[in-house]
Amino acid sequence: MTAAQSTVALTGASGLIGGALRAALAQAGYSVISLVRRTPSGPDEAEWSPERGVIQPQRLEGIVALVHLAGENIAAGRWSRRRMDAIRGSRIDATSALVDSLTRLRTPPNAFLCASAVGIYGDRGDDWLTEQSDPGHGFLPDVCQAWEAVAGKAREKLGARVVHLRFGVVLAPTGGMLARLLLPFRLGLGGPVGSGRQYLSWISLADVVGAVQHALRDERIAGPVNVVAPTPVTNREFARTLGRVLHRPAVLRVPATLLRLALGRLADEALLASARAKPAVLLDTGYAFRHPNLDGALRDLLAPRLANGEVA
Repeated sequence: MTAAQSTVALTGASGLIGGALRAALAQAGYSVISLVRRTPSGPDEAEWSPERGVIQPQRLEGIVALVHLAGENIAAGRWSRRRMDAIRGSRIDATSALVDSLTRLRTPPNAFLCASAVGIYGDRGDDWLTEQSDPGHGFLPDVCQAWEAVAGKAREKLGARVVHLRFGVVLAPTGGMLARLLLPFRLGLGGPVGSGRQYLSWISLADVVGAVQHALRDERIAGPVNVVAPTPVTNREFARTLGRVLHRPAVLRVPATLLRLALGRLADEALLASARAKPAVLLDTGYAFRHPNLDGALRDLLAPRLANGEVA
């Protein structure tokens, strides 16, 4: 799939990944239609609803692909029953409605790329995990499995190539985990969480954008794709590396019991679980990582702030 005269629709365009991807697609020559949950403000927007899908599907007539990134933030707070229902519904029900609404197009998109997460593998210790690995057990693995199953309906209903983008922890200084860690680490209050032995499958925002574009263009790619760097690290290694880059100590461990008291089930499944994922599909199809190693990624991501003395 080439960019020339191609139009891609995108949900979650206002988020960390979506905003960066929208800009990169436009720079690469694609026309981008952002799906928004309000009245569209121009021809490059179309309205959609998690309950109803695309409100006026004809606005998307002629798109070559839809990249679906929208979903409730899993780390926004303790997982109450209501929060868990919202997380599940924003992924499973919303994706189902989105796919159903696209069936009303005369010419459906050729590709449907849908977000998922390496959380599908659950807590797997030191095991290497590829796209062929079995799912784990728990709330996140269950949600991800159901999410991918619903997204897979686009293959049956639309005849589309379906890609499940299993994102790892996305590193960017402007949002997500890294942005939240900068202040405590800058103050010398950073360190590993829990035992520190759990693996963290990370990826820079630049490589997320690059990997999604690679999956969009390469028609050999279908099914699950681990969107992670090739060098996962333990939580202890991550803390040490970030501390070294910021020239700060990183020895204040956050006990698992404290995390569980504060966050409940979220702590065990999102912060203390170990997922050592390998981007086998990306590597096998020739994707060249801009940031294959954590030290280089952090130095590149934080270079402007380090130069201005903001984080050092």
